[in-house]
Amino acid sequence: MAKFYYIARNSSGVKETGSEEGASQEDAVSKLQSKGLTVVSIIPESSQGAGGLDVVETKKIRFKPKHGRVTSEDLTLFCRQLSTLLGAGVTILKSLDIISKQVSSRKFYSVIMDLSKNMEAGLSFHEAMARHPKIFSDLWVNLVESGEASGNLAVVLSRLATYLEKSADFKRKIVSAMIYPAILTFAGFGALFFMSVKIVPTFAEIFKGFGITLPLLTQILVGISDFLRKNLILLFLGTGGVIFAFRRYIKTRNGRKRFEKFQLKLPVFGEFFRAMTIERFSSEMSTLLESGVPILYSLEISERSVDNLIMADIIHKVKDDVREGKALREPLESSGFFDPMVVQMVSIGEEIGELPQMFKKINTFYQEVCETFLARFVAMFEPIILVFIGGVIGIMVIGIFLPIFEISKIGG
Repeated sequence: MAKFYYIARNSSGVKETGSEEGASQEDAVSKLQSKGLTVVSIIPESSQGAGGLDVVETKKIRFKPKHGRVTSEDLTLFCRQLSTLLGAGVTILKSLDIISKQVSSRKFYSVIMDLSKNMEAGLSFHEAMARHPKIFSDLWVNLVESGEASGNLAVVLSRLATYLEKSADFKRKIVSAMIYPAILTFAGFGALFFMSVKIVPTFAEIFKGFGITLPLLTQILVGISDFLRKNLILLFLGTGGVIFAFRRYIKTRNGRKRFEKFQLKLPVFGEFFRAMTIERFSSEMSTLLESGVPILYSLEISERSVDNLIMADIIHKVKDDVREGKALREPLESSGFFDPMVVQMVSIGEEIGELPQMFKKINTFYQEVCETFLARFVAMFEPIILVFIGGVIGIMVIGIFLPIFEISKIGG
């Protein structure tokens, strides 16, 4: 293991120096990153001069990117690192150079290099980001523009990084909550399918040799088994075709809107989908308003970035009403989509001049609502699916053993 001396910045932007052991320079940098440090300079022990770490020039750190796509984790880390470096007084071009040496995505590395190139050519940071709409959303571009205009880019990026981290954490909680029910459902129906195409046919062949009349339940099971085995390929192709057609349909505006209406009308789950939509809207609005973006501009950005057409239409109507001079509370209330609590909190926020803080409280409330719903759903789903699968398997077992009882009577 070799020793490496480094200069780094912690999450607060404070400079730290020291040494780290590693199998290679990349390994040492990875260890430092895992400690929450952003590496500014690193050199091997053999290269350490008498002048100490403070006179060491930044060495180029060459990484082998781990993947080719740009993930949400890449963007969140980029935002947090950039905020930290800018807050520590590092120039934006130098910050991009430092971050590019640590990025894990080949594509994102190219994007960062292009950002630097365009800024050197005279574009502002938000203009350079706008040239990559598939990477940086309207939320990114407009928040950065606001930060550049106000001179608080580091602060704005810190708020954006917090928003991204909270959104990612919320999504992880939702996915984690749904993994167990999905695995349980897949395993249960997999067991039913295996019994239908393997176990039932084996016993059916045995029963034929005895020449007995099978009970009605057994006949139904054998019929289902024969149908599945004879039409297995057609069933798979048909299911795949239906899924493909459905996905194509909901990609159209009308199809997606109808599907969203269907989701919102579902018993029990409809309220969950509505809560998730309000959570996303309130989260974006609190981040935008807190960063100094005007209310109309914030609504316009939310309209473009919200992942729900019904909500987008509501925001569009709200934006038009606010532009005409109405208070934000009025169109929110008339939409019928928001709970009275949300309307009242927004109204109070407007009156006392703390609208960003009110949206943040609304966001926190709906996050808790969604998390509570998922926890209860998982707790209820497990016994329900177990009872259902167990009941079906029990019926199948009874159907298989009924002829055996008949055979035992004949033999007796």
